[in-house]
Amino acid sequence: MRLIALDTATARCAVAVFIDDTVVAEIDEPMTRGQADALLPLAEKALGTAGLSWRDLDRIAVGVGPGNFTGTRIAVSAVRGLALALDIPALGVTSFEALAEAEEGPTLVSIDARQGRIYLQGFGAAALPPRQVDLETPGALSLPPETRVIGHRAAQLANTLGLTAGPETAAAPIAAFARVAARMSAPFSPPAPLYLRAADAALPADPPPVILDDS
Repeated sequence: MRLIALDTATARCAVAVFIDDTVVAEIDEPMTRGQADALLPLAEKALGTAGLSWRDLDRIAVGVGPGNFTGTRIAVSAVRGLALALDIPALGVTSFEALAEAEEGPTLVSIDARQGRIYLQGFGAAALPPRQVDLETPGALSLPPETRVIGHRAAQLANTLGLTAGPETAAAPIAAFARVAARMSAPFSPPAPLYLRAADAALPADPPPVILDDS
C-alpha cells in the first residue's frame, strides 16, 4: 500500500507519505494563508523523500475537516483532481477520525469551532454523530462513564460531563490521517468537506440586478 495524505483544514499545510505500515515522509508547516500555492510543492517534496512519484501511489487521502472553510476546500479540490488524473481512489478522513486514531475504548473528540463553540464526535461505545455545541453548555450526551475526552478544552469538557480527560491536542498529526486512510475499505465515496456550521460570509440579501435587453 502506497498512499499520500494531505491536509489544509486548519492553519497548516501538511503532507504524509505512507508505504505498507510505515509513514516514510512527513511535512507539517504552520500556514494561515497560501496553502493553495504550497500544497502540491510540499507533496512533491514528500514524495521525493520517499523515493516515489505520483504514478507510484495506490490511493490519495485528504483531511475533510471540520475546519476552515476555504482551507478545507483547497485540499479536497486538489485531491479529487489528482485522483481523477491518476485513476486511483480518493479518500476523505475527518479531523475527528484522525484525532481518535490512536485511542482505544470509548472516546469523545472535541475540536475548536470558535466563538465559544466546539465540534464533537464520539467513537466506539461512545458513538455520537458529528455536531456543534456550546462549550459551556454542551447539553445532555448519552455516553458511557468510562468515555475519555480528547482534543480542544478536553479537561473542561470532561469536567462538565463527568468524564475522564485525555490529551488536549489541537490538531492530529498528518501521519494519523495516512494511517486512517490506509485502513479504509472499498467502496470509497468522493471526499467532500465536512461542514458543521454555516459559512461566516452570507449571500447578499438584495435581489440581483435586472439585465435589460436593448436589442
